[in-house]
Amino acid sequence: MMNKKNSKIALMLVASAVSVALTGCGSDGDDGKDGNPGLPGGTPAEAIEQLNLEVLSVTYADNIPTVKVYATNEDDEAVVGLKDFSIENAAQLIPAGASGAGNSANWQKLGSTSTFVDNKNGSYDFTFESFDTDTFNSELTQRFNVVAEASTLLDGVTEVPVSEIVADFDGEGYEALYTKNIVSHEACAACHAEGEKIYHKATTVETCITCHTQEWADGRGKPEVAFAHLVHNVHNSNKVWGRNDYTAETAHAIVQDNCQSCHIESEELTEWGNWTRIPTMETCTSCHTNIDFKAGEGHSQQSDNSNCIACHNASWTEEIHTGDFVQKKAFIDMYGMTSSLIVNSDKTATLSVTITDAAGTAIDASTLVSKIQRIETITNVGPNFPIMGYNASPGNGQAKVAYDLVKNGELGENVSVEAGALQYTLPALPFDEYSPAGIQDTDTAFTFVGLEMCNDGTEAVDCGEDIATTSMKADLVFGTFSGEAPSMRHTDSVAFNTCENCHGETFEIHKGYHAGFVMTEQLGRENDEGEVVVGVDACVTCHTPDGTYASGGNQGALEMKLHSVHGEEGIISDCAQCHNDFNLDAFKQKGALATSAGEYTTPITATCASCHGFDEIKAHAEGQGAVVNGSYDDANASAQLEFCMGCHKPTIFDHTAVNM
Repeated sequence: MMNKKNSKIALMLVASAVSVALTGCGSDGDDGKDGNPGLPGGTPAEAIEQLNLEVLSVTYADNIPTVKVYATNEDDEAVVGLKDFSIENAAQLIPAGASGAGNSANWQKLGSTSTFVDNKNGSYDFTFESFDTDTFNSELTQRFNVVAEASTLLDGVTEVPVSEIVADFDGEGYEALYTKNIVSHEACAACHAEGEKIYHKATTVETCITCHTQEWADGRGKPEVAFAHLVHNVHNSNKVWGRNDYTAETAHAIVQDNCQSCHIESEELTEWGNWTRIPTMETCTSCHTNIDFKAGEGHSQQSDNSNCIACHNASWTEEIHTGDFVQKKAFIDMYGMTSSLIVNSDKTATLSVTITDAAGTAIDASTLVSKIQRIETITNVGPNFPIMGYNASPGNGQAKVAYDLVKNGELGENVSVEAGALQYTLPALPFDEYSPAGIQDTDTAFTFVGLEMCNDGTEAVDCGEDIATTSMKADLVFGTFSGEAPSMRHTDSVAFNTCENCHGETFEIHKGYHAGFVMTEQLGRENDEGEVVVGVDACVTCHTPDGTYASGGNQGALEMKLHSVHGEEGIISDCAQCHNDFNLDAFKQKGALATSAGEYTTPITATCASCHGFDEIKAHAEGQGAVVNGSYDDANASAQLEFCMGCHKPTIFDHTAVNM
């Protein structure tokens, strides 16, 4: 006979089953349930680049499970001899509302184990020495979080990469009828490197969720470490978190309070929209830190979640949390730019910028100037290896030309409106005057244009005090002194869509000191295959070989800056997260890079050292013809003498590859 607790939960399961699509049963068993697949034979794996785990079966005796896990490598060969292997958490899912009206569904821990038998055929049988049989309820979905740590096999030699999975079953070991999956591992892996720990030792969000249960957090007297609260807390900077007063400034700068960075509609996730349907005090207070529900501060007083949905229905919750970003994207898409750069016989250049509407139709700039916070232009010479520094370059004594065509709603000096377009004549540029290391693309000048507009969230308004501004689409234009086709920097190493995977499509880059900009298709150009690629090539107008404002002191050259910044943040550790290829031939068109204030390093070594460290590779690099933190002249003279590529043949999947 079912007890009262089980009876209540059973009723909740009936309600849950109505809203969940059930997948079909397998054909192996004769009872309508999936049967257990057979295990292939063959020689065990001798090398493991990727460890794949699968839970084959769950069987029960006296309410205690035995879990059979199968391990293979990337070639589907059985992996025998795993040792640092465990079921990190066994848990069951308490349905929404079962623990109290308005409460969300939550996992409840039952046990863990590292006790297993290696069957020597790739399968492992896990048994539980400690399992909460009193709490176990066969009416509930059961989850097993299987973890193989980065280690070696029992031989102590064969390396094993980390692997984590969760597998959900019903209480009899068959396919689960319902579960709770709101955010996917893939959404997290867009920022967090695949296989690298997120925090503690967990590398997947599913492991985090199964460990940080509400019951576990409440039992420790720390409700803030329940996953629904914690995960929001560590991605916004409203309050510190953790034992060491950590702040989430970096994560907040990336996510920018955009719920849709993580909450992505998905057919694979059964409850991806749960965050809008089931608002709770525990989740809301992770971002809205000025609320004390039980004290009635910042919100009407309430002691539980029973009445939340009465006011905060799903459509309103979604609109209030996503509306600003939808509006922002719509406003950014309302305007664009098209520019031209005509080089004159005296080596000056006339820059023309036309503002367009969403359809690409030109708008008379004179009607928009009062609504423009800033149009910032930055011009340099030599796209592959710019010869004008952020500050004056030691090569020719010249710095980039930065000029605001519009600022604070007013035209800049010597800027005119001609036929509706903004025009400005740049001073004489150093075409063909100097090129370190024999780089030959100084016939080409290029200008990067950033647009920042005043708005009320939905449309452009006159600029003024306390008026919001938004960085808009940017533009990049080329011009040549010879009149021939311009040279252009390659875009086949990093495409901006890899940046967008983490930062989102409305990320305002460098807003503040600069006008800021949002990288879009407007900055793209066709590659040899006819595909439009939005590259990061425009960034070298500022991120020059001579560095940025610190003249090399902050590794400001583009070849180093992105490595050093993302490395410091501890998020990126996999080349393929950002790189779609390595264009190794690009180094043939580079000279020395400023790697310290007034000191320069040959380009390949500088690029590698921005990740690996200069002290760590100095002796090796200098033995192969490199100059490390030497003089400008010496480093440029040796720029094409580095022998690195004689041995190293890096790929985005294995940047340590060598040519043997």
